[in-house]
Amino acid sequence: MARRCALTGKEVQYGHNVSHSMRATNRRFEPNIQKVTFSSPVLGRNIRLRVAARTLRTVQKKGGLEAFLLGTRDEKLMPEAVRLKRQIKKKLSSPRA
Repeated sequence: MARRCALTGKEVQYGHNVSHSMRATNRRFEPNIQKVTFSSPVLGRNIRLRVAARTLRTVQKKGGLEAFLLGTRDEKLMPEAVRLKRQIKKKLSSPRA
């Protein structure tokens, strides 16, 4: 299972630990991935995603999952998030019965 955010694609980065003697050893910078359940009133269901904590803060700031997805360009989203965005747009554009 990849350590990657399901919405933004933030993933592991690589760098160096640098000691006092300036010796560089390899290390990994892991994103803080959390399993989160978002409720979607538009779709009428709960959506479970693995999201970076930083992305979760942005989703909350934007006002929820729908607002985040609709306000973000497709190029910045992962394919799963783009699929969700299309479902939300389709549900919003359909006439209500």
